[in-house]
Amino acid sequence: MTFGAIIMMLFGLGITWGGAAYCISVAMRKQNQ
Repeated sequence: MTFGAIIMMLFGLGITWGGAAYCISVAMRKQNQ
């Protein structure tokens, strides 16, 4: 794998995990309210 491919893979994983964490936090807030 090239350096660029590794960076893109990590960037994609970051977006995926960030989106999941955001959805979970929003769901928790709705439950608290």
